Amino acid sequence: MKSHEITRRWVDYFVSKGHTAVPSASLVSSDPSLLFTVAGMVPFIPYLTAREEPPFPRATSVQKCIRTGDIEEVGKTARHGTFFQMCGNFSFGDYFKKDAIKFAFELLTKGVDDGGYGLPAERLWVTVYEEDDEAERLWLANTSIPAERIQRMGKSDNYWSTGQPGPAGPCSEIYYDRGPAYGIEGGPAADDNRFVEIWNLVFMQYQIENVRSKVEFDIVGELPKKNIDTGLGMERLAMILQGVENMYETDQVRPVIDRAAELSGREYTSAETDEDPHHTDDVRMRVVADHVRSALMLIADGVTPSNEGRGYVLRRLIRRAVRAMRLLGVEKPVLPELLPASRDAMKGVYPQVEKDFERISRIAYAEERAFLRTIAAGTARLDEAVKVSKAEGTRLSGEEAFTLHDTYGFPIDLTLEMAEEAGVAVDEAGFRTLMEDQRQRARADAKEKKSGHADLSAFQELLAEGPTVFTGYTELDGESRIRGLLAKGARIDRAATGTEIEIVLEETPFYAEAGGQAADTGLITGDGFVVEVLDVQRPVKGLSVHKAIVREGELAETAFVRTAVDRERRHAAEQAHTATHLVHAALRQILGPEAVQRGSFNKAGYLRFDFAWGEQLSGAARSEIEEVANLAIRDNFTVNTAEMPLAEAKAAGAMALFGENYGSRVRVVEINGPWSMELCGGTHVDTTALIGSLTLLGEQSVGSGNRRVEAFVGLDAFRHQAAERALVSELTEMFKVPSGQLAERIGATLSKLKSAEKELERLRKEKLAAAAAALVGSAKDVAGVRLITHDAGEIGSADELRGLALDLRGRLGAAAATVAVAGVANGRPAVLVATNEAARSAGVKAGALVRIAAGVLGGGGGGKDDMAQGGGTDASKVVEALGAVAAAVAAR
Repeated sequence: MKSHEITRRWVDYFVSKGHTAVPSASLVSSDPSLLFTVAGMVPFIPYLTAREEPPFPRATSVQKCIRTGDIEEVGKTARHGTFFQMCGNFSFGDYFKKDAIKFAFELLTKGVDDGGYGLPAERLWVTVYEEDDEAERLWLANTSIPAERIQRMGKSDNYWSTGQPGPAGPCSEIYYDRGPAYGIEGGPAADDNRFVEIWNLVFMQYQIENVRSKVEFDIVGELPKKNIDTGLGMERLAMILQGVENMYETDQVRPVIDRAAELSGREYTSAETDEDPHHTDDVRMRVVADHVRSALMLIADGVTPSNEGRGYVLRRLIRRAVRAMRLLGVEKPVLPELLPASRDAMKGVYPQVEKDFERISRIAYAEERAFLRTIAAGTARLDEAVKVSKAEGTRLSGEEAFTLHDTYGFPIDLTLEMAEEAGVAVDEAGFRTLMEDQRQRARADAKEKKSGHADLSAFQELLAEGPTVFTGYTELDGESRIRGLLAKGARIDRAATGTEIEIVLEETPFYAEAGGQAADTGLITGDGFVVEVLDVQRPVKGLSVHKAIVREGELAETAFVRTAVDRERRHAAEQAHTATHLVHAALRQILGPEAVQRGSFNKAGYLRFDFAWGEQLSGAARSEIEEVANLAIRDNFTVNTAEMPLAEAKAAGAMALFGENYGSRVRVVEINGPWSMELCGGTHVDTTALIGSLTLLGEQSVGSGNRRVEAFVGLDAFRHQAAERALVSELTEMFKVPSGQLAERIGATLSKLKSAEKELERLRKEKLAAAAAALVGSAKDVAGVRLITHDAGEIGSADELRGLALDLRGRLGAAAATVAVAGVANGRPAVLVATNEAARSAGVKAGALVRIAAGVLGGGGGGKDDMAQGGGTDASKVVEALGAVAAAVAAR
C-alpha cells in the first residue's frame, strides 16, 4: 500500500466517524517556542490546552513534522528520520478512551477491501500506563487483544505532559510484532526493534502542577473537559504495509537511495548492523535520502539556508547529505540528481513540491555549490590539523576548530564529523568557549555603540521612572523636560560649555537608531544654553539617550527644553528607509518570496539591504530590481502606517524579520497594499514620490546564502548619476567616440594593453633565461654548498623568480646546491630560495633561509625545505637580504 493511499484511508476513516479533516500546517511552527512543527498535535495545542475554543469537537489530520534532535541516529535504526508525517485524530471534550481505542483497533485491523489497513490482530501488542486500569479494561472489552499482549509501563514511557503546569494524562501505545527474525519474544518491554510502536493514544484527563521533571509532578484534579490526542507514524505503518526493512525503504524515500547508489556505484543492501561490511555505505545512503527529503519539504514551506534558527537546520541537512555522498565517492554536485527523485516521490501527497520546484531547486543547488566551495577551502587545513593531532596523540584544539569556523566557514558539526571519521577527538568545549568569547566581544561592542560604556545601572534607574515617549512620527520639534543628565555613564547635576553628555528627556521627537535606521541629529535648547545632539541610542529598551555636546551656556537636570530635529537629515533618512522597503518588495517580486530580509541599514541618502539568496545577481536582474523600485517611486504610492496587535498584523500578511523580538502591539508600514507590508518602527515619507530616485550601486556576497545591495537615494542618487554622466563625458572626449561606442573602444584598448603586458612578460622571461647560463658560472662554494645569489631587479611577478630559481637549481646538477633570487614587483621586494636534495641533506633548508631574507626586507615568508618564498616592504635591502642568505649557509 503506497503512502498516499495510507494517508487517504486515514482521513476517509475519521471523516466517516464525524471528524473534521484539517490540512497539514506548515513545517514552520506558529508557536514562538518552536522552530518547527515537531508533532501532529502542535497546531491543536491552543484547543487541547483550552487557550482557545475549538471550532470543531473532533478533528483529524496528516501533519508534516520535522525533528532534528537525534540527527546523529538517522540511518542507523529503522525508525529515526528528520522528516515524518503524523496521522492524528483529536477529540476536544467529545469522545474519550473507549472510542479512541475502538477507532484505532478497527482502522488497523479492518480489511483492505473495507477501507482499513488489514493488519492481523494477533500481531498487535498494547502498552498502558501502569496505574491506568480503565484503559486495560477497555482494550480487553472492545478489541480481541488478550491480556497477555497488554503490558504496563511507567511514567517515563506512558504518561504525557508538556513539561509545564497544565493538562496531562496517561497514554496507550500500539505496537506491531515484526516476527522472530527481528528479536526476542516478550513484547515491547523486551525488544523495541522487533516490536515497533506505530500509534500512541494520549488520554488528556488531568491537571498537573509543581512540575519537577518528566515523571515528577503533582496531579491536582481532573480536567473539566477530557481530550484525546493520538498520533500514528505514517512512515512506520508504510514500512509494515510495504514489507520493507525500515522507513528509508518506503515508497517516498527509497527512490533517493536508489539514485544515490547509481551515482556512487555502491550497492544498497539494507544492512542494519555494524558487523555487516555494507553497513557504513548503507547508513550514508539512508542519511542522504532522509536529509534530501527534509530539505525539499523545508524549502517548500519557505525556509532558506542561513546561519541561525530554521535556516541553520536546513543548511546542516543539505551539507550532511552532500558530505555523505562525498564519503560515498561522489565529489560532483549531487542535488541536481537527488532532489528531483525526492520531488517525484513526494508530489503525490504534496503537489506543491512539483509546482514550486524551480524555486526549491534554485535555493538547494546554490547552497550545495556554496558548501562545495567551503569544503575546498577548509578540508586541506583540517586534514593537516588532524595529521598533526594524530602524530602528537592529542585532540584537535579548540583554537584550530575555531579558526576553521571563523576563517574557512567550516561549521563545527562538520569538523566534529570529519575528525571523528579520522579517529581524532575535538576540544569542543574549547571551541564553544572561543565562540562565546567572540559573542561577548560583539555584545560589548554593541553595548559600547549604544551607551558608550558597559555599566547600564544609571539607565536602568531612569527607565524605572518610565519609558521615553517618542513623538517623532508626527512632529520634529517640541518641548520637554530633562529627566536625566549623564557624563560617562554617571549621573551629573549640570554641564557647562564643551562637555560631552548624555541626556534623557521625558519625551522626544529624536529617532533613536533602531531597525536599521540611523539616529536623528539636531538641537536641544533652553534658557541660556544650546546643546547639539550627535546621536541617539537605546542602551536599554524603552529609553532614548541623546548623545550630545554643550555648545553654549550651562544646563541642569530637570531643566525645561525645546527640541528641534535636523529636518533635512530626517527627510533624507525617511527617503532611504522607505526606499529600503521598495527594494525589499522589488527583490521578492523579481527573485521570489525566498529573497527575504537578513538585515539593513539606512541613513540620509544611502541604504544597504542584505537578503537571502545563494548566488550572484545577474546584471539584468539588478537592472530590473532598480526599475521596479523606481516605478514604485514614480507611481507615488501612499505610505500607510498603523498600530495593531502582532497576531492581527501577521494574519494580514505583514512580514516580520526572523530573530527580531516584537511586542504584543506592532507598527505596520504598508505600500501599495500587500506588495509591501512590513512590521517596522522606523520613520517614512508620506508618499513614494518624495523619495525622488534610487540608484543601485552594486551587489555582493555577505556570507553563505546571503547577498547585499547598496543604493543612493534622493539627492545623493542624483549627484551619483551626475558624476557618472561627467565621467562618461570625459571618457568620450578622451577616446574621441560617442558614448554609445565607449564600451567597445575601452574593451579594445584593454585588449591591446593585455597583449602588450604579455609581450613584456615574454621578454622578461627570455632575459632571465638568457641570464641563467651566465649565472651558473657565478656559483660560489660556501661551506661545501654551491650557492647562487642574484638580484633580478624589476620583475613582473614572483612567478618569474620561481621559474628562474628552478632553472638554475636544475643546471647546478646533483651536488649540494642552493639558489636565492630576489626582485621587486610593483614596488615590493620578493625573495625565493630553492635547494636540491644534497643541500637539504647537508642541512640547508629553503624555508629557514627565506625567513631570514624576508626579515631583512621587513616582511615574512615560509614554505617547504626544497622551495620557499617570502617578501617585505623595503626594496632597498634586496642585496642585504641575499647576503644574509649566504651568511646563513656559511654558518650552518
